[in-house]
Amino acid sequence: MNITVKDAMSKSVVACVSTESCQRAAELMRRHHVGAIPVVSDKNSRHLIGIVTDRDLAMKLVAMGRNAAVPVFNVMTMNPITCRANDPLDVCEEKMRLHRVRRVPVVDELGSCIGIVSQADVALHDDAQHLQSTVSTISRPDPLLAA
Repeated sequence: MNITVKDAMSKSVVACVSTESCQRAAELMRRHHVGAIPVVSDKNSRHLIGIVTDRDLAMKLVAMGRNAAVPVFNVMTMNPITCRANDPLDVCEEKMRLHRVRRVPVVDELGSCIGIVSQADVALHDDAQHLQSTVSTISRPDPLLAA
């Protein structure tokens, strides 16, 4: 693949700050039809500090019987795997495979969130055989989490 991350990424990314409620994050996911929201230090700099997914909300909030008013900070993944806009898309895809993640935030040189690459974005630019391998790897259960 000679495609860069900037060619495939979603550029209009909705984000939240860590002090916003999990309910607010879920509302943003519903409104924007996304399964993950980058968590930024503030809305101006958009410096990436984490990511919250629909799975985080289900497993760390709903399944635990926690109140949806809990701040996103309590359920987000800190220091998520990232890539840069000029990275080759296959480098981003390899990070997805290696870390078993379906979404990778894209940051600039200052660490500000400027986009996100989803498994679906990769699928639009990948050949079928390679994509099948990637999806299979990402979807394989993590043996460390199975215990």
